[in-house]
Amino acid sequence: MKNSFVHRYAIIMILLFADVIWLSATGFLALWIRFDFSIPYLLEDFWAEQIRVTPIIVATVVAIYYMFRLYHSLWRFASVMELARIVSAYIAIVPVVAVEVLVFHIHLPRSVYLIAYILDFLGCVGVRFAYRFIRELSRRRFPASETSDLENVMMIGAGEAARDLLSDIAVSNRVHYRAVCVIDDNPDTWNRYIGSVPIVGGRDSIVDAAEKYAVDRIIFAIPTATGVERSEILEICRQTHCRIQVIPGMYELLNEDLTVSRLKDVDVTDLLGRDTNILEHQSVLESITGKIVLVTGGGGSIGSELCRQIALAQPQQLIIFDIYENNAYAIEQELRRKFPELNLVVLIGSVRNTNRVNHVLHTYKPDVIYHAAAHKHVPLMETSPIEAIKNNVFGTYKLARAAARAKTKRFLLISTDKAVNPTNVMGASKRVCELVIQFLAKQYTETTFCAVRFGNVLGSNGSVIPLFREQIKNGGPVTVTDPRIIRYFMTIPEAVSLVLVAGHYAKGGEVFVLDMGQPVRIDDMARKMIELSGFTPDVDIQIEYTGLRPGEKMYEELLVDKETMRQTENKKIFIEQTSELDDKQFRQDMTRLGALAKKEDQKAVDLLWEMIGGKFEPQI
Repeated sequence: MKNSFVHRYAIIMILLFADVIWLSATGFLALWIRFDFSIPYLLEDFWAEQIRVTPIIVATVVAIYYMFRLYHSLWRFASVMELARIVSAYIAIVPVVAVEVLVFHIHLPRSVYLIAYILDFLGCVGVRFAYRFIRELSRRRFPASETSDLENVMMIGAGEAARDLLSDIAVSNRVHYRAVCVIDDNPDTWNRYIGSVPIVGGRDSIVDAAEKYAVDRIIFAIPTATGVERSEILEICRQTHCRIQVIPGMYELLNEDLTVSRLKDVDVTDLLGRDTNILEHQSVLESITGKIVLVTGGGGSIGSELCRQIALAQPQQLIIFDIYENNAYAIEQELRRKFPELNLVVLIGSVRNTNRVNHVLHTYKPDVIYHAAAHKHVPLMETSPIEAIKNNVFGTYKLARAAARAKTKRFLLISTDKAVNPTNVMGASKRVCELVIQFLAKQYTETTFCAVRFGNVLGSNGSVIPLFREQIKNGGPVTVTDPRIIRYFMTIPEAVSLVLVAGHYAKGGEVFVLDMGQPVRIDDMARKMIELSGFTPDVDIQIEYTGLRPGEKMYEELLVDKETMRQTENKKIFIEQTSELDDKQFRQDMTRLGALAKKEDQKAVDLLWEMIGGKFEPQI
C-alpha cells in the first residue's frame, strides 16, 4: 500500500514538473513564432513582460488542471475520458485568463495568446498520452509471436463491454494478453477494427479463427445475451479447446466497472441456456421499496441472493437472520460495499429458538419475511431426521406464527421440489412446512402467507457443481450417482427473482411452483465441466458411478403440470391446486409431532410421514 502511494505521488510530481516546464516555455515560444523567429526584436520589446506574467499564467493553468482532475489519472490509462477532461479544462481557461489580462494589465500581442493556448493544449495532451502511445508502439513492434509470455485472446462481441475489455488489455500491466481478433454476429462490423484488433466474422468463424490466430483464450463479452444465445456460442467455443472466460451479466455489472480482473471462467451454468430474470416490474419493486424486510438463512446461497435483489429495491431496512455467523458476515460485507446507503441489520440466531424469534420480530416489526433457513441436505437428514423436523417444520411454524402476531404483512416460505411425493425426510419435512403455511393462512388473515417451490439451483451450497469443481481441481475422480439420473436446474438469480415476483402475486395460502424448464442429465453436466477445465473425461479425469444415496430419487417429479395448475401473469410461475386441510387434525398432529421430537422419539418420523399421506418408494 505504501509503495503504491509513493509510486502514484512520484507520477503526479513528474506530471506537475512537466506541465510547469512546458507552460513556462510556451509563452516565450509563442512570442518567437509571432515575430518570425526574431530573437533581437523579441528581447527588445516583450521579453520582460513575458517574464512578469509567466508565473501568473502557469499558476492559473496548473490550478485549473487540478480542478479538472488532470493529476488524478495514470498516464497508461489515458483515454477518451481523459481527453474530455482536458478539453473541459481548456474551455475554462479562456475566461479566467481573459480576466487576468485585464486585472494584471498584461500587454502582449493577441496572436500570442492563441499560439500559446494551442501549444499548451497540445503539450497537455501529448504528455498524458505519451506513455500509452509508446506502450502500443512497443506491442506492435514486438507482437505476441515474438513474446512467448503473451496469450492470444479472441473477443466474442463488438459492443461496449468488449471495447472496455480491449482497452484494459491494451494498457494493463496486470495481464499478459494480446487481443488478436473479435467475433461478432453483425455482418456490418466484419472486416472492421476495434482499435488495432480486426473483427473477423460471426459465430460460425470461431473455430477457424481460433486456429488461424493461434488463440489461447476466448472471452465472451456480451452481457445482454440471452441464456440460449450464450449457451449456443459457448458450445461452439468449447470445440476450440481454448480456455474460455465470460463477463458478468448485466445484473452483476450494475454500478461496477468492467475490467479484466472481473472475468470469470466459463461454467456449466453458462451452457444450460437459462436466462436470469431480474426484477423489472415496478409493482414488484414497490412491494419491497420502503419496507422493513427480514430474510432468514440470509447467509446461504438462496438467502444471500434474496438480500442482493432486495437491496436493489431500496427497502427501508433489510434484516439478515442466520445461525451461521461466517456466512452472515460475508454477505454483510458485500452489501455494505455495494450498497453503502442500505439500512442493514445482521442478527445471529436460530428459527428454532422461540424467544429469540419473538424478540427479533417484536423489536424490528418487519413488513415482509422471506424464510429461507432450513436443513436441505438429503442424505444428512436421513441420518438425523429429528433435526429436520425441529429445524424445518417447527422453525417454520414458530417463525410464521410469530410473524402473524407481529402483524407482518407478508410471509413467504422457500420450499423445494423434493416436497412433491417425497421419498426422503427432508422432502417430507418441507411438505409439512407447506401445510403449516396453508394452516396459518386461514388462522391469521392479516398476514399473507405463501410458499414458493422450485428445484435445484446451480451453484448453491448443496448443488453438485461446487462438488464437481472441487473434484476436478483435485484431479478427480468425479463422482456421479448414476449415469441415468436427471435433475431440473435454475440459476440462483433467476430463482430468487421469480420468488420475489411470486410473493407479489400472493393472496394467501398459495403454493407457487416455478417452471424449471428442461431436465439435465447429471452425467452430461459432469463431462462438460471436465471439458471446460481443459481435460478429457475418462482420460485425464475419471468419472465414477457411486449409486443412489439414501432418500435420493432417480428422476425428480415434474413440478409443473399445466393441466392441474393455474398459471399466473408470469409464464414461469404457477399455483398448485392444494387439497383441503383438516385444521383440527393438523393442529393435533403438530402438537404430537412437537412432543415426540422434543423427546428424540423416532416415532416422530413415522408421524411425519402419516401427516403427508405415507412414504413413497424411490423411483428407479
